[in-house]
Amino acid sequence: MLRWSVIFLIIAIIAGVFGFFGIVEAAASIAKFLFFLFLILFVISLITGRKVS
Repeated sequence: MLRWSVIFLIIAIIAGVFGFFGIVEAAASIAKFLFFLFLILFVISLITGRKVS
């Protein structure tokens, strides 16, 4: 999921260089959403993942 976030961020940067600002806005919002979703799932997996018995 983090890979997709980076891909959309790169798409946003490239589109910004070429002046496609509608695509920049959409790709940046998707990248931000995927990054925060990854972050939330990562924290949940850290909390519930390994339990020492």
